[in-house]
Amino acid sequence: MYNSKIASKLQSKISQFSGYVSSKMDKTLRRFVTEAVYGIITSQSVMLTEIGRAISSNVSLKKIEERFCRQLIKPNLSKEIHTAILKHASSYIKEDTLLILDLSDIHKKYAEEMEYLAKVRDGSSNGAIVNGYWTNQVIATELDSREVIPLYSDLYSQNAPEFKSENDEILKAIDMISSSVENRGIWVIDRGGDRDVLYNRLLTTQKKFIIRMVGNRNLICGKSTRIALELAESTRTPYQETIVKQKDGKEKIYNISYGFRKVKLPNNLDTQLYMLVVKGFGNKPMMLLTTELLKRNYKVLQKILHSYIKRWTIEQTIRFIKQNYALENIRVLKYLRLKNMMALLLVVFYYIAVVLEKNQKLKIMIGHLYRQAKRVFGIPNFHYYAIGDGLSAIFSKAALKLKPIVTDSKQIEMAFDDY
Repeated sequence: MYNSKIASKLQSKISQFSGYVSSKMDKTLRRFVTEAVYGIITSQSVMLTEIGRAISSNVSLKKIEERFCRQLIKPNLSKEIHTAILKHASSYIKEDTLLILDLSDIHKKYAEEMEYLAKVRDGSSNGAIVNGYWTNQVIATELDSREVIPLYSDLYSQNAPEFKSENDEILKAIDMISSSVENRGIWVIDRGGDRDVLYNRLLTTQKKFIIRMVGNRNLICGKSTRIALELAESTRTPYQETIVKQKDGKEKIYNISYGFRKVKLPNNLDTQLYMLVVKGFGNKPMMLLTTELLKRNYKVLQKILHSYIKRWTIEQTIRFIKQNYALENIRVLKYLRLKNMMALLLVVFYYIAVVLEKNQKLKIMIGHLYRQAKRVFGIPNFHYYAIGDGLSAIFSKAALKLKPIVTDSKQIEMAFDDY
């Protein structure tokens, strides 16, 4: 199949998918969403000038950028995108689907005039305090699958007038997603989720979770109150396993052991919880607090451990979004435009990870995208890098003009039946 034909079909799907996502928006905003999604994929950039160049318009680049700025400042863009994505993703979320919440950051090293620029802890620079913004992303996945489903992508600053707290930002994501998926799924959160306010909300709304504890929390075990770390150190860990973790292209082998305790939180005595204790990852044991029933069974305990470890692959997903689309090179100055651009990136990644991956007809084209990526070392384990590169290469070579935006609701529904 010739490149131009493949490019034309893939571009049509982008137009249809963008039409679905923006179906509740006004005409000018629908056009912008389609152009932005296609432009980001083609240019692999979130810079408005690069997006504008990618859409091959006869209008001057300056006029295109001005129009993009007018649309990107519209207040309901992010909310409408999240609502549409969650509506479509809901059918993929099962009772045991892992809902992995990740708090990250965008480092803006040289920025000075960006609105509500804040101090953040840079996760890629050993926790250095830098200028930037916080990000909150939720990605769903199955324990035995390499596929991911992006559900939520937001940016926030503690200096913004509407900011209340980090807890509020986390709960906003949890509430929005849980409402859309009817409380299905298991929330998986790192040590940043070890907070009373989160436990209270999760337990009162009967959500399942696996949260890594810091260690200084009081737990009720039997009839006594114990510090979590002290309780973990005294816990028997009869089950053993070897775990290989990949980081920065290198492998590190851990010989671990694990066991569990029945525990309760002091302010939630009516709810039976369990603490999975894992020894061997470091000097201190890893402590996972969960609502899932644990018992003396190797496979049961292993499932919970591997469900938490699965979030390590999501860190690679976050790096993909940052690196492949140069997120930290974003130049828009207004806070609302920054938040809306994060939502547009959610559309881009959802198209790559879900629309392409789950459509059997489109899967045939993915092999061609791999070839277009021309990677020296072959296809990496995290194959979205190669798909992203392949899409950019094929659209750039074909030099197509963007097809008309799909706006008719019946046409959108018919097209979307394929997904």
